[in-house]
Amino acid sequence: MNIHDLNIRNQPSPVNTAELRNVNEWLIDGARSVLDPQLAVAELCARLRGCGIPLWRVAMFVRTLHPHVVARRFLWRPDTEVELEEYPFDSIDTGAFRNSPIAHIYATGDTIRRRLADPDCAIDFPILQDLRMEGVTDYLASPLVFTYGEIQLATWTTRQPGGFTDSQMAALNSIITPLARVAEIRALRRTAGNLLNTYVGTHAGERILAGQIRRGHTEAIHAAIWLSDMRGFTALIDRLPSQTLIDLLNSYFDCQVPAIHNRGGEVLKFMGDGLLAIFPLASDGTNARKICNDALAAACEAREKIVALSGSSGIHRFDELRFGLALHLGEVLYGNIGGGNRLDFTCIGPAVNLAARIERLSGRLGRMILASDEFARHCAADLLPVGNFTLSGFGAPRMLFGLRDETL
Repeated sequence: MNIHDLNIRNQPSPVNTAELRNVNEWLIDGARSVLDPQLAVAELCARLRGCGIPLWRVAMFVRTLHPHVVARRFLWRPDTEVELEEYPFDSIDTGAFRNSPIAHIYATGDTIRRRLADPDCAIDFPILQDLRMEGVTDYLASPLVFTYGEIQLATWTTRQPGGFTDSQMAALNSIITPLARVAEIRALRRTAGNLLNTYVGTHAGERILAGQIRRGHTEAIHAAIWLSDMRGFTALIDRLPSQTLIDLLNSYFDCQVPAIHNRGGEVLKFMGDGLLAIFPLASDGTNARKICNDALAAACEAREKIVALSGSSGIHRFDELRFGLALHLGEVLYGNIGGGNRLDFTCIGPAVNLAARIERLSGRLGRMILASDEFARHCAADLLPVGNFTLSGFGAPRMLFGLRDETL
């Protein structure tokens, strides 16, 4: 082998323009062959490498609307699964973020390129030194500009000697606009899902996103019903600072919501200091025993956490604050109810009204958890009869049940 042959072998491969056109067409078509975002990133990088672009490390950053997450990062490396990392809100207040190319591009919209193979390359972001230590020779950070001006970004690196060639840079730049459109469409879909999950619940959100938005569109389902209310909250409103009250209320709901979600329940509504949730049954009702046991386990977990919260709040006389919870099993109408174009996806029906009557009675009986006969008969836990009680609007007295460790 002579020197001429060796030089040819060391030359970067030219970009396959036909394959690059296929990549652009795939993106313009919405990358519909791969719906999962992590797999879509992996597919994009595989296609670009197939064009002759020697990618080493690719990352995509997309901001989102979520109560706990400000952005998500997808990180690709050869021969590994794409990593997904979610960034909490406090991460944007760190020095690591403020001194990153991400923050710079979000603020300016500028493209950043650093030829790390050049000894005189400016190392003006800490991550560049880390990448150089990995053997990265070239770094490109491209803003992905959405329709209304929101800026996301993608970063591309290579370990090819000398960095990206001019044709490889041109190839990467050619896909930025269609990639931004794909990222925007998928980000909007995810944002819609996040907002619906946050404000109406996961299952209700899925139904709404699937098109169930007509007023009066309801479905009769059987479910275990959870209806809880805070005791003594009205008295606290008058004597607590507004922010303290909000923090207290959020902590109080934190005692309940994870316990409900972790056992398959869905929170439908917050009503001041009240909470309405359901644990849907299978259509044939064969899992009623499991559903009731799960709902009761969630109730006991919430009660334990609220009692612990009462002792650790530091608020004077907070130990007087308790909650009342009614558990019932019955049929509810689940769907869209409202006026004009302002709707609420919720559940109504006699079973919900009965749960409300039971919840009010729990305070009079000095109990935190009170269950109907319909709920208790499916529950394997140690629920004991409390007595027969006449509930407003329900005619004949109803037998109610409580936990052994709650005394009258």
